[in-house]
Amino acid sequence: MAFIDGSVVNIALPAIQRDFASSAGANLAAMQWVINAYLLALGSLVLVGGSLGDRFGAAQHFHHRHCAFYRRVGGLWAGLRHAGPDCRALQGVGAALLVPASLAIIGNVFEGDARGKAIGTWAAWASITGAAGPVLGGWLVDAVSWRAIFFLNVPLAVATIWLALYAVPDSRDPDAPQHFDWLGVLLVASGLGALTYGLTLAPERGWGHANVLWPMVFGVAALAAFGVAQVRVSAPMMPPALFKSRDFVGANLLTLLLYFALGGVLFFLPFVLIGAFSYSATAAGATLLPFSLILGLLSSTAGKAMDRFGARLMLFCGPMIAAGGLALMALPGVGWPYWAGFFRPWWCWAWA
Repeated sequence: MAFIDGSVVNIALPAIQRDFASSAGANLAAMQWVINAYLLALGSLVLVGGSLGDRFGAAQHFHHRHCAFYRRVGGLWAGLRHAGPDCRALQGVGAALLVPASLAIIGNVFEGDARGKAIGTWAAWASITGAAGPVLGGWLVDAVSWRAIFFLNVPLAVATIWLALYAVPDSRDPDAPQHFDWLGVLLVASGLGALTYGLTLAPERGWGHANVLWPMVFGVAALAAFGVAQVRVSAPMMPPALFKSRDFVGANLLTLLLYFALGGVLFFLPFVLIGAFSYSATAAGATLLPFSLILGLLSSTAGKAMDRFGARLMLFCGPMIAAGGLALMALPGVGWPYWAGFFRPWWCWAWA
């Protein structure tokens, strides 16, 4: 549920833009917000989701009551009304509650070497659903409507609730803080939102425009205030002590940069394939299969390999291979066949 939305909506963006072509807000910046609203809600609330899971128990509180509800309502709203940022943000709230809860359950159930393999398996299934999403979503866009892709969450939400009630052990941390850092939530969400708003409008209006400059200034100030607040509050959502660990800082920076690059490719590639290469939505979705399938098949193996070779070597070699795939992604031009133009870059990214 959490990972299928990003991949399936990317394929539908050109169709959504065509459907609302007469609207003044149907430009590329507006389409970016269909993605950004989801990711912003997910990124700014995922720490809150982890804290709530510690206090109330990961399985019963989130899977059963909240995440499935928000994602089901958000999907229905997007399908029946429009795929606007408000609907996508509601889905992002559900994902923020779901992702840390699922990882917390794995951490509590598995120990030692089995935990690395379990997390690899978790990532593999996330990749497999990510692979099915673009193909199924592309077919639904071509055969039915872009609205149909948002109804995919309904059966998934029902299945998630059933699994949480009957198959998932609950867990809660008795030492978890009894109050939440709502000031931190407000500052980080507003800061990230303002920065994202400014960056989204910058290509259209220029960096010196007031609607670009002032939101970015406000965003930087809010994030700076967030850093100060985390030092002073009693139960911070992002404990400053974590940043004393060089491993923690390095791993997070690496993940940020790597997925920053991948996110850009996954957003623009469907536009290029459908607009410039005349791919159908189904074909554009199918082009992502090598990436998702190879990633899914190798994730469990990578978890075991990390125990053998160590994380440092894998975190060095992986980004190097991914950089090679990104460099190859710059080569294809109109008229290039898929196997020579796009298959090789996806293979490198997935292998990395």
